[in-house]
Amino acid sequence: MAIKSNNCLYINIYGVLNRTMRLPLSTLEVFNAIAREGSMRAAAEALGIKRSTVSHQLKTLEEQLGTVLFARTTRSLNLTEAGRALIRASGPAFEQLADGLESARTAGHAARGVLKLAIPEFAYQLLLCHHLVSFHEHYPEIEVELSLTDALSNILQEGLHAGFRLGGLIAEDMIAINLTDNLNTVVVASQSYLEKNGRPESPMDLLAHNCLRYRYQSSGQLAPWTFTGQDGVYPVQAHGSIIANSVPVTLDMAAKGLGIAYAFTEYCAEALESGRLEEILSEYRVSMPGINIYFPREYRDYMPLRLFISHIKRNIRDMPE
Repeated sequence: MAIKSNNCLYINIYGVLNRTMRLPLSTLEVFNAIAREGSMRAAAEALGIKRSTVSHQLKTLEEQLGTVLFARTTRSLNLTEAGRALIRASGPAFEQLADGLESARTAGHAARGVLKLAIPEFAYQLLLCHHLVSFHEHYPEIEVELSLTDALSNILQEGLHAGFRLGGLIAEDMIAINLTDNLNTVVVASQSYLEKNGRPESPMDLLAHNCLRYRYQSSGQLAPWTFTGQDGVYPVQAHGSIIANSVPVTLDMAAKGLGIAYAFTEYCAEALESGRLEEILSEYRVSMPGINIYFPREYRDYMPLRLFISHIKRNIRDMPE
């Protein structure tokens, strides 16, 4: 296991000689170079250091291990039994380190890898459910992981790459890119409910109706029902017999005639178009900031994220109105 101590990288050597021994990585690098190149001079050239440094590093390693790693003659340098044992253990480790360095160098610069996103349910319904299939078809080597949450996620701390939020709810230290126009609220009910219970003429009339409300998953608070009037935007304390932490559930209950639901117009466009739901109080709609995707500055050049944003924006632009 790699350990950083006193500004120097060490490797724990769990061997039969000393299970607590810690050796500088540089001495093992020199040892592997000598074994690979066949001489100290060739190892020094491969590593770009002086031959005397190679000799000193090898001597230090042998002293700390308490054993000779190479049998030296005037014409040759051969691994001892201890040297062969060490090369068998350390050689693959150095190959893994080299692979890891190359992976780190290229990570995020190609159309492959993992893309972890935090997204509220409404943003998924409005954006991703329409475009995720085509994104996968274009970039099959990018693995998308969705965390469905309405919490304002700490992207870096939670190991995520980006999140989705309404425009006014983005942390100052994040980069935000707008993906949609402003969203309009809508109050909906089924025709059967309205025929049975009457049609509200103003937002205050909702106090006499069964309102199907949404509770935020993260905060546990009820989502406010806000309306536009002569004096600006104001809330109405809606009440009812159904509360859910899923907007699709409240809309489904409304379509079944259980009550009145509150959502975004774009969120229930299909239900309105099909006639399963009917809009009421349209003159009191509220316009809210559109959906943004936000991410830390550290990920602004992360290729899977850049490709994802470009794909979503391009497809939104090409969607028929």
